[in-house]
Amino acid sequence: MRTRTTTTRTLATTAVTLLLGAALASPAGATAPAAPAHRAPGEVVTTTLLGALHALPVTDEDRTGYVRTAFRQWIDADKDGCDTRREVIIAEAVQAPEVGARCALTGGQWYSPYDAVTVTDPAGLDVDHMVPLAEAWDSGASSWSTVERQAYANDLGDDRSLIAVTAKSNRSKADKDPADWLPPAGDYVCTYITDWTAVKTRWGLSADPREKDALQRIAAGCADESITVELAR
Repeated sequence: MRTRTTTTRTLATTAVTLLLGAALASPAGATAPAAPAHRAPGEVVTTTLLGALHALPVTDEDRTGYVRTAFRQWIDADKDGCDTRREVIIAEAVQAPEVGARCALTGGQWYSPYDAVTVTDPAGLDVDHMVPLAEAWDSGASSWSTVERQAYANDLGDDRSLIAVTAKSNRSKADKDPADWLPPAGDYVCTYITDWTAVKTRWGLSADPREKDALQRIAAGCADESITVELAR
């Protein structure tokens, strides 16, 4: 998991968590089986990549009724002038940018792990939802409340949910799952499917048969690393 220590990111995380309206169900450090019988926001699940993949429910995807605006994104949850997109960009900088009025960003440097490209202009970055909004809708979010979908679209509570990458790589990915798209930087693929699986676990999302087959096939060539996830719902 990538580590971010930016103060603004921490404050925004707290604000977005409050949108879900649920108190933490377990103390910090608590663990639970890979597939808890009763999911609760705040419950901490520790498993492995293969264990998490095994626990992902399999259902056919259904995009009926999907519109991108069903997920309100890039809110300024902590009212500090920086929306979710800029919070991620600031937090993931290799060299910090200058933050001006209305959170205007200048300078700085970033590394896009999807394509192993160094970026020196924040305008060249997209903030990608690791599991795209359309994919989330297909996998269970269509039944969520408006508040839950907003929280998902602005999830600062887990570093794996949102990632700053080159606009080119993000648009190549679009709304594809790992059966149809993987990062061109081959040494990042295992991290990518691990993070994808962690986000689906965090939000209680399912996988379609092709997606799960692809994830399991790729994971067979990766280290079966430990995954710890705080459930969002």
